[in-house]
Amino acid sequence: MKHYADFSMGDDGFVPRLSNVHMKALLGILAGAGASYGLYKLLRGGGGGEAEINKTKPRRSNVMDVQPGSLVARVSGFNVVSKTDGGNLTTEAPASEILCKSPDSLEPRHLSMLLSLLQSSPNQAERREVLITLGNAAAFTVNQDLLREFGGLHIIAGFLSDPSPDIRVQTLNALNNLGMNIRNQDQLKIYVPSVVQLIEMSPVNSDLQLAALRLLTNLTVTDNHQHLMKNSITLLLSLLVVSNEVLQIQVLKVLVNLSSNPDLMDDIVQAQAPASLVLLFDGSTKKDVLLRLLFFVGNLRAWRPSAQVAEALRRQQDSLYCVLLDSSSQFHSKLPQLLSHPDENIKAQVARLLT
Repeated sequence: MKHYADFSMGDDGFVPRLSNVHMKALLGILAGAGASYGLYKLLRGGGGGEAEINKTKPRRSNVMDVQPGSLVARVSGFNVVSKTDGGNLTTEAPASEILCKSPDSLEPRHLSMLLSLLQSSPNQAERREVLITLGNAAAFTVNQDLLREFGGLHIIAGFLSDPSPDIRVQTLNALNNLGMNIRNQDQLKIYVPSVVQLIEMSPVNSDLQLAALRLLTNLTVTDNHQHLMKNSITLLLSLLVVSNEVLQIQVLKVLVNLSSNPDLMDDIVQAQAPASLVLLFDGSTKKDVLLRLLFFVGNLRAWRPSAQVAEALRRQQDSLYCVLLDSSSQFHSKLPQLLSHPDENIKAQVARLLT
């Protein structure tokens, strides 16, 4: 039984707002990708499945206390084109008013204006507030579609290289919510190398790494773009043994997604892996981390190499195959010890791996 990354329901009921049409489309896509038990539970409402939705609270002090002469104070003069039933309409609205609106009450003209402000503002605090507002708005399906139609995905993604780490984090958060939309993923896939580079270059356990991994989790839920990650397996495995619990869980969500794809298995098992990876299969490892590790191994063990391929892999002593799958791996002696783990889910997964 293959496992996919489990999704937690978003804050404030964002996920239930998905329309029936979009849910049916997602069901069709996931069925074509061979959805597993974890996704079956998500789509049938049984809990367990989870979308990586971010909701960030804006710093209202920055929004409400508009300084005279600032760009936000002057932005009411912006001419923005918004989509209406009757065609295009030029309209004006104070930016401070828009930034204070609830994300589910933003109209198309507001989204258009926010994108204009994001491109024009020289002020870092203002850009941050706009990105937060756009990110929260992007938790709603209708806004995901509108922002794509307005060219907003590429406008927002342009800030992945912003000098400010905080701006880059809010950019990733906005793209993450936009990535809940399958059609948006087709545009966002070109930014996967940039997101991976951010993970590689950022401090371990930083907000940047976490936000980047959340985006990659959404982009790898289906197998449409998973191949773009095949050269990043070593990076993910290395991060797994040096990061904290929160980051480990996010790394494993990506790895579980990737390992659900048989076409990627050769790349995964050949990837260089730290020998210390096997030490994580221990009763002292946090429960949520350990359970996902076992899901990952379960997906790996569904792969069956030929005798020739297995022999070639054994010659790569630092490969994931040697670390976790080969008969000489220490993993096989660690696994039975976990049968005494107090968590029933972990014991059940261990029992499946031992059969």
